Amino acid sequence: MKKHTNLTYILKKFLKMFLTILFVTSFIFFLVRLMPSNPIDQYINNQIAKGGVTYEQAVARAKHLFTMDLNKPMIFQYFDYIKAAFRLDFGESLLTPGVKVMTIIGQRLPWTLFTVGIGLILAFVIGVAMGAVAAFGRNRWYGTLISGIASVLSTIPDFLIAIFLILLLGVFTWGGHGPLVSIMYLRGNMSPGITPGFNGPFIADIFHHALAPILTYTLAQVGVLTLLMKGSTTSCLSTDYVKMARIRGLSPSKVLFSYIGRNAMLPMVTELAMRMGLIIGGSLIIEQLFVYPGIGMELLKATNGRDYPLMQGIFLIMSIAMVLSNFLAEILYFVLDPRIKRNGHGG
Repeated sequence: MKKHTNLTYILKKFLKMFLTILFVTSFIFFLVRLMPSNPIDQYINNQIAKGGVTYEQAVARAKHLFTMDLNKPMIFQYFDYIKAAFRLDFGESLLTPGVKVMTIIGQRLPWTLFTVGIGLILAFVIGVAMGAVAAFGRNRWYGTLISGIASVLSTIPDFLIAIFLILLLGVFTWGGHGPLVSIMYLRGNMSPGITPGFNGPFIADIFHHALAPILTYTLAQVGVLTLLMKGSTTSCLSTDYVKMARIRGLSPSKVLFSYIGRNAMLPMVTELAMRMGLIIGGSLIIEQLFVYPGIGMELLKATNGRDYPLMQGIFLIMSIAMVLSNFLAEILYFVLDPRIKRNGHGG
C-alpha cells in the first residue's frame, strides 16, 4: 500500500510536469504566430524582397526551416509542431543555414551547465555550512558576521558581482605585480590553440576560463542560501523534538545530523532546484560580460539576429530546465520528508 501511494505521488508530479511543458510549448507556438510581426511571414517577405525567389520557393524554405507545412490549417501545424518539439526538432537556424537548432543548443548548453552547476553546488555547500554555523552561533560575533556578509551578498545583482570580479581579477594591480588573472582568461571558454580532449592542459584551461563565471554564480547565490539555512536551522533548534533529543542525552552530532540537519535541509533542496532553472535562464548577462559561449550568449545572438527558430528552441529548453528543476525538487522533498510519504501528498 505504501509503495502504491509513493508511486501515485510521483506519477502525479510527473503528469504535472508533462502538462506544464506542453502548455509552455503551446504558448510559444501561438505567441510566435499570433503576434503582429509574425516571424514566419517576415522571413517569407524578406526572401522575396531579396529577389530571385518566388513566393512558393520562399514558403518551401520557411517550411523547411520552421519544420512545418504552412499550407496546412493552424491546428494541424500545431500538432506537427508539438510532435517535432517532443523530438527536440526545432528546425534550422536562420543565421547559420543548414545547421540544426538542436546542434547549436547541444554545443552551447553544456558550457552553461558546467559553470552554473559548479557555481550552484559550491554556493549550496558553503551556504549550508555557513548557515548552520550562523544559526548555532546566532548570539556570538561570528554568527552576526556571517549573517551580515550573507545579507550584503544577497542584495548585490549578479552582473555587478561579475563586473567587480573583472576589475579585481583582471584590471587592478596588486603589489606592483600586475593583475591576478590574465584578461585572456576572463574572455571565452578556452584559449586559442588548445586542443579539446580529455587531457590535462585542456581541462586546466577551461577551468581557468570558467573561474570568473563560477565565482559570479557562487557569490550571487551563497548569500540567499546562507540566510535560508540559518532561518531553517534556527526554527528547528526551537522545536520540541530537538529539545526531547537533548533531554534524552543524545550526542550533539546525533542531534545535528539526525534531527536538525534533515529537517533544515528541506527548504534548501527546493531552493537549490529552483535556482538551477532560474540561473540557466538568467545566464545571458553573465555570459555576455565574460564573452562565454554558453546558451545565454547564444540566445543574445539569436535575438539580435532575429533567428526565430533558434530563439524558440532556446526558450523551450530553458523552460524545460525550470520545470524539470521543480519536479526534481518535489521528488527530493518527497524522499527527505517522511510526512509526505506518510500522507501521500505534498504539504
